[in-house]
Amino acid sequence: MNLLQPNANEATQTMNRSRSVAPVSGLCTRCIDGCRGNCEVFKSTFRGREVLYPGPFGTLTAGADKNYPVDYSHLNIAGYALGAKGLAQGAAGHSDNTLFPMVNTETEYGVTKKVKMRLPIFTGALGSTEIARKNWAHFAAGAAISGITLVCGENVCGIDPGLELDAKGKVTKSPNMAERVAQYRRYHEGYGDMIVQMNVEDTRLGVAEYVVGKLGIECVELKWGQGAKCIGGEIQVDSLERALELQRRGYLVTPDPSNEANQAAFRDGALKHFERHSRLGFVDHEGFIKEVERLRRLGAKRVTLKTGAYPMRELAMAIKWASEARLDLLTVDGAPGGTGMSPWRMMQEWGVPTFYLQSMTQDLCQKLAARKQFVPDIAIAGGFSSEDHVFKALAMGSPFTKAVCMGRALMIPGMVGKNIGEWLKEGPDALPKTVSAFGNTVEEIFVSYEDLVAKYGKDTVKEMPLGAIGLYTFTDKLRVGLQQLMAGSRNFRVSTISRQDLMALTPEAAQVSGIPYIMEAYKEEAYKIINS
Repeated sequence: MNLLQPNANEATQTMNRSRSVAPVSGLCTRCIDGCRGNCEVFKSTFRGREVLYPGPFGTLTAGADKNYPVDYSHLNIAGYALGAKGLAQGAAGHSDNTLFPMVNTETEYGVTKKVKMRLPIFTGALGSTEIARKNWAHFAAGAAISGITLVCGENVCGIDPGLELDAKGKVTKSPNMAERVAQYRRYHEGYGDMIVQMNVEDTRLGVAEYVVGKLGIECVELKWGQGAKCIGGEIQVDSLERALELQRRGYLVTPDPSNEANQAAFRDGALKHFERHSRLGFVDHEGFIKEVERLRRLGAKRVTLKTGAYPMRELAMAIKWASEARLDLLTVDGAPGGTGMSPWRMMQEWGVPTFYLQSMTQDLCQKLAARKQFVPDIAIAGGFSSEDHVFKALAMGSPFTKAVCMGRALMIPGMVGKNIGEWLKEGPDALPKTVSAFGNTVEEIFVSYEDLVAKYGKDTVKEMPLGAIGLYTFTDKLRVGLQQLMAGSRNFRVSTISRQDLMALTPEAAQVSGIPYIMEAYKEEAYKIINS
């Protein structure tokens, strides 16, 4: 297995001085007195806990670069020379009714009031991080016009500067949350949904009561964890007053902003920020079922669960309890994920990687189905970014996996589109060559711009955040690419994609996933043909 250096990485802005590095410690084989840096141990000597995180914090997303023994690249998609599944009204396939643009990429999830999406993808949780806040308008509008679900992550109300609480400490007003809902609904066309996540702090603050009762949110997601880390969410705060405010609201803030020594370090400039952390959640069967029932009594039309890269025991609990509560969706998020607020070494070294975690999920869902018990719709998250990833995850998890949750891959187009708009305001010369090679106006740069104008009208599109247009353009690429892969594998509806459409390239991948090794796939059928 190709392991990267554990003591130096671009994410933490560290590097080894020596060409030779001890593979386990990541230290230079020749560590000399007088070295001017900049390995992780060197930098941690004077910046300490700052080096736990990718940086500069709040301006980036980060994904671990550990190379796992088996991943989705160890699967290939099977294409066929005959047949067609999922054609309208069971029609027989021929060359004129199997053109790839005819492929239907829509999917749906849920129990009673199902949610339809134009593509089997949705965003990762965009919560209280600065990068989510700065780019929310772009993400929200982009998800809405793309017809996919948008997930609003944890702690949004809790860190809202305009938060108002009643005498019992419950949310009565959160301007930021209200604005986030409005920005999605402005362009929502009936495809996709806005899901609001709940962690320990959100539950204590009464976020569900507020978003369901006052903002009309239909779906609330309980959160057990995520693939990027095994602790609660963090943000950094660069104001002492803000740190003290969040501490008063009940958050863990470190180092303690009420401590005089830490206040002095902040005034000196040595301590440049404080960290706000969420508490660890603790789950039990009875409490979980009661919480789902409570959310439904509040008026939530759909309740979902997101669980992280935990071992098989916690995964089984999530699947079994989601079955008993008849949840509308269970999102299973594998390591390493991608985030901008997780300790770097934790993101590298903890948890079950997505390929393994989905294989476990499939095994447990099959066992539940064999017992004739309800199997919740599944979504898989953790490192996906392209149409082949989507196809492989859907096929590997068939018939239970309905969608793929994408984190950074759906954030990047929003940020790129936004930045193109900012560069254009500075003038054409401010555009990087990677962009100006295609033109100097939004009409020239965005290949999907005129498609949106034809649908919404020029005035409406001019008002759209450019990040939304970027996200739409990216999802259009995913849609067309998925159509091509589906047509080649003779699947003309998402629901017909199956495990038979995959082949494992290595015996190890076959052993983990249960997908046939490529030398065994369709061997019996082939021998029948030869021997006929």
